[in-house]
Amino acid sequence: MEGRMDARRLYDALDAQRRAQGISWRQLAERAGVSPSLLSRMGNGQRPDLDGFIALVQWLGTPAEEFMVEPGGHRDTTVSLETQLALLLRARDDLTEADKDYLLDILGATMRRIKADRREE
Repeated sequence: MEGRMDARRLYDALDAQRRAQGISWRQLAERAGVSPSLLSRMGNGQRPDLDGFIALVQWLGTPAEEFMVEPGGHRDTTVSLETQLALLLRARDDLTEADKDYLLDILGATMRRIKADRREE
């Protein structure tokens, strides 16, 4: 099986996080440990090298698999939404562990409700 990396998805995720933190692309590059030219090239549709990719997904705190595409353009959806959101919440350093646990409890209750509603349909 041969897959590929979705560079546009990665770039969009970087841009969203950059905006959320109120930083420039140059500051993002510095914090992630990559060159500003790498980010510029990505903005023009080029893919990062492996070291750059690793540094960027680590800076995002997101699993690299989030940016992988299988042949035919399909993304792997075997990881549940609950797991994906839990990974995102656990990676946050602006929340206390109690806050993360609280949000995960709400998420779990919401997902149970959605699943129950679907069974009733």
